[in-house]
Amino acid sequence: MRFSQDFAPPGRDSGRPGRGRNGVLTAALALATALVLAGCGGTGAPAAKAAGAGAAPAADADRIEPLTPAPAPRLPVTVKSADGERTTITSADRIVPLTGGLNEIVFTLGLGKQVVARDITATFEQAEKLPVVTRAHDVSAESVLSLRPTVVLAETTTGPAEAIGQIRDAGIPLVVVEPAKELADVGRRIDAVAAALGVPKAGDELNQRTRDRIDAVRTSVPAPADGARKPRVAFLYLRGSASVYLLGGRESGASSLLEAAGAVDAGKASGLTKDFTAITSEALAKAAPDAILVMAKGLDSVGGIDGLVKIPGIAETPAGMDRRIVSIDDGVLLNYGPRTDRVLSELVAQLHSEGGAAK
Repeated sequence: MRFSQDFAPPGRDSGRPGRGRNGVLTAALALATALVLAGCGGTGAPAAKAAGAGAAPAADADRIEPLTPAPAPRLPVTVKSADGERTTITSADRIVPLTGGLNEIVFTLGLGKQVVARDITATFEQAEKLPVVTRAHDVSAESVLSLRPTVVLAETTTGPAEAIGQIRDAGIPLVVVEPAKELADVGRRIDAVAAALGVPKAGDELNQRTRDRIDAVRTSVPAPADGARKPRVAFLYLRGSASVYLLGGRESGASSLLEAAGAVDAGKASGLTKDFTAITSEALAKAAPDAILVMAKGLDSVGGIDGLVKIPGIAETPAGMDRRIVSIDDGVLLNYGPRTDRVLSELVAQLHSEGGAAK
């Protein structure tokens, strides 16, 4: 989930370790999931405050801003899922999105009143009272079917496959969407969800609003001072209760955000081509980050910044020595959805404000 949508690196909506992804993260999270779900669920904490101006107000961090007036779905429609299946949707009266990122898109399109369930990573306020039917890619087919959905939205990383098969075998229209990996995926995902729910014009409107807001944040990114280089930022995935400490590489899902915020993805720049790799002193020394990007709950799980710098190798990096830590709420960091402008704004503020990242 990628992290963004599932409190796990994107495979990513979150996140952004989806099913089928290779490498250290998948194995580590399989071990850690049972231990960390209690700390990852619920409504979540608001995104960490930036040191300078420009971040989204804390009061808005766990709310979405739906389109108004709410669109009226024009159904039936037949769409092709990302897994190759063609699905006909005849009603959007009872929608079940199986990831946090998909929940966010449906609510922001203005169809929140028709949503009858959520993934544990749908942390925004409007969804918090809905029953949870998905936990970090662990879908309960029985729970989904008990809610009598008229359409189910999933991602290619959603599983287990048996649960997805059970839902389809029950005759429920199920549409699969590709997970998000970068900023360029935002419009594609909104379009796919809007088309499946019979509200393509609302999708166009939301896409335009989202693009405009992201572009506005991009223009606020300060250019490096004369002779200065862009800050190198390492994205770390942390779950202290399960001793999971991972360094993001090229496929972690964070590169696009970091680059848009005027930074360099230190893991990617150091030659890490996979999604995540276990943190070692050698890997951190090669990455040499000036700042470290983490999810808020991950940082809490290791005892805050004081605990983070005790992880072997962290204190010896420029980021560790300066205690320059950028912390963003788990539920939005890598969703690559309608609230991505807020994430980018906060990232820019924490990286480039006069006070710098949190210390």
